[in-house]
Amino acid sequence: MADSLRLIRDSFPDRPAFGTAVSEAILMRVAAGELGPTLRLHRPGPELAFSKQDAASPRFPAAVAAARGTGFEPVLRLAGGRAAVFHEGTLALARATPATYPARTTRERFEEVADTIAAALRGLGVDARVGEVPGEYCPGGWSVSARGEVKLAGIGQRLIAGAAHVGCVIVVSGTARLRGALAPVYEALDLDWDPRTAASIEDEVPDVGLVDAEDAILGAIADRYELEPAGLDPATLELA
Repeated sequence: MADSLRLIRDSFPDRPAFGTAVSEAILMRVAAGELGPTLRLHRPGPELAFSKQDAASPRFPAAVAAARGTGFEPVLRLAGGRAAVFHEGTLALARATPATYPARTTRERFEEVADTIAAALRGLGVDARVGEVPGEYCPGGWSVSARGEVKLAGIGQRLIAGAAHVGCVIVVSGTARLRGALAPVYEALDLDWDPRTAASIEDEVPDVGLVDAEDAILGAIADRYELEPAGLDPATLELA
């Protein structure tokens, strides 16, 4: 019998910081044994997700101002890496699972989620591949690209005692909006990247929308797990 995952679809597009706080609250409660393994797949609003590494930069205040100048709310995300963008044409995935020694299975989680997202995108007609694209924003070895040339999804992790969080942004549409937000932020942080490497599923398969991408992703996850629809309980919302 397949392992089960609680599936939460609640979105907070008008409250980006709260949406991140919800994922952190779920992670903390999974670590404490109060919740079982939980998956969120939701639709975010316009937010510029900074990492702790970004926040440690002396250029961070300028980057925050740049984000706000393009209409994106700056948020500190759970995972590592560098600045990434969420907007109405993206999907956000967050999975929290218990782990006695989370650092020992970091690679396995990266590999599983990256392979699952790539399989979902291939099902939509994308030539999806796993691996870093030279010049990509928020570079990482587990990025999911089209043809190995343009980044479509990025994956990061956060480990705490007792649990692990895997976060992923999947860009379905809105390439120009993505590049327009990233350009001034990366300039403010003095980070090199090639805007041509940032793209969306829509660029590859024009008739694919958010619902199509959601169905494909959930279908690929359902090949590995039994998904159990759930809601956000009062204790999680209060902690968030």
